[in-house]
Amino acid sequence: MIKDVTLGQYFVGNSLLHRADPRAKLLFAVLYIVVLFFAKSAASFAFALAFTVAMIIISGVPFKSVIRAVKPLAFIILFTAVLNVFWTTGEKLLFEWKFIHIYEEGVIFALYMAVRIILLVVGMSVALTYTTTPIALTDGIEELLNPLKKLKVPVHDFAMMMTIAMRFIPTLIEETDKIMDAQKARGADFESGGLVKKAKALIPILIPLFVSSFKRADDLAIAMECRCYRGGEGRTKLKQLRYGKCDVVLLMLAAVFVSGIILCNIYLPYFSI
Repeated sequence: MIKDVTLGQYFVGNSLLHRADPRAKLLFAVLYIVVLFFAKSAASFAFALAFTVAMIIISGVPFKSVIRAVKPLAFIILFTAVLNVFWTTGEKLLFEWKFIHIYEEGVIFALYMAVRIILLVVGMSVALTYTTTPIALTDGIEELLNPLKKLKVPVHDFAMMMTIAMRFIPTLIEETDKIMDAQKARGADFESGGLVKKAKALIPILIPLFVSSFKRADDLAIAMECRCYRGGEGRTKLKQLRYGKCDVVLLMLAAVFVSGIILCNIYLPYFSI
């Protein structure tokens, strides 16, 4: 399961999304999230699913990697869906037993919520981390938050911290996997037993992981100081961000996505929530 986590990884490519400006991709990702929450009908969710699949094809990212990004969230998705099934009320009662009442509206809402979570994870990963290098992502965040510098907000430091945190997710996952293999070689059991026993079994993993994380952070800080890093003040960039044709195409795709969701909600309101 640890190896299945692909969050924060970058896949080398030359697709439309790879060549687009990171600022455009950040704005596209925010718009994608906001509009996805406006999807209310079966047609709008089907359109969002088709649009996301098209994004994956355009990006050139392997479908196996995308599926691996969703697998670790299977429990959260299932748990959220079950909660919505039992807690959402409606008019069409499907099942009743003592205090348990399951309505058709609850089942539909649970299904939509599960699909929405999957699309959020996949869409954000494909639009940002899978197709954008950490350096480009840092520059994009810094440029978009640049107006906040007038309010004395350390924009560069904030962008750098966010990007480093995302960049080290795969590294920490790999370190966790190594620690687990080392503990299993010493006879540790992480599979059997109840929830409490499994939680206690994680202690031999968390302690060395924390120690390793602090050591990596200290090594990174020393390496940055040795290269005379002093924050964003007076720094220049090797590559200047400029909008191009790919960003225009990305803007058109965003317009298509927004229009499609709105039209589906209006003209195809079947099974709406």
